[in-house]
Amino acid sequence: MIRLHRPAVPAALQDTLGTLTDLIGAKATPRSRVTEARRLWKGRRAVHADLRVELARFAAGHDRCMYCGDNEGTDIDHYQPLALAPLLAFTWLNHLLACSRCNSHFKRDLFPVDAEGVPLILDPTRDDPFDHLVLSLSVGRYAPLTERGATTIDVCGLNRDTLTRGRQTAYDTMTLVLAQWGEAVAVSDATTMNMVVRTIREQPFADVCQAMLRYADAPGAVDVFADRPHLLPLLRSTSLRSTVLSA
Repeated sequence: MIRLHRPAVPAALQDTLGTLTDLIGAKATPRSRVTEARRLWKGRRAVHADLRVELARFAAGHDRCMYCGDNEGTDIDHYQPLALAPLLAFTWLNHLLACSRCNSHFKRDLFPVDAEGVPLILDPTRDDPFDHLVLSLSVGRYAPLTERGATTIDVCGLNRDTLTRGRQTAYDTMTLVLAQWGEAVAVSDATTMNMVVRTIREQPFADVCQAMLRYADAPGAVDVFADRPHLLPLLRSTSLRSTVLSA
């Protein structure tokens, strides 16, 4: 999971979302609002398509799930579930792109909060996951730094086997392509440099790349990359960082 920066939606879509929200709000009771929200959400496939296009614009890689970062984001997830917050059913700030595995099998309608009502699942468009989670690159597993991090790992299944193995593979892939980057820079091979950047940006598990870049500049970097010390000067390269992290 990485920090994502949510843009505004086109005015026409925002107007449509507002109209649908008003229809839900016109219902008199919480129960009737949930019923109306479900009815409207199920029947507005054109709105789903427009929302998915807008979510895909700022998702990592090729429309990756905003929770696991591995699978294609096929579903529109309600961060606050429709059953609990029907008035947010058509609210842009409540929509995330998710794979069916994360959305339907793991998160579902779960939405734990703390004693003060603060959501315990991270929203990557509001929260920086690296404030709450630490990724072990060698084993591909997350460890929590906060209660919110621990809850997100649990509810979203972030340490399931397919994801930990995938992150390990992504770490190996990054190691190889960064070596290519270094070789290309040495001979001013712009074609290979562009290929490396495209590979990094479009591969699954953008969290691995982000973790590598962050940990390379953090205290203890020498220990983190003790088995791959040649990566440090590459990861600290200003030209690589500015290119990979640019919009």
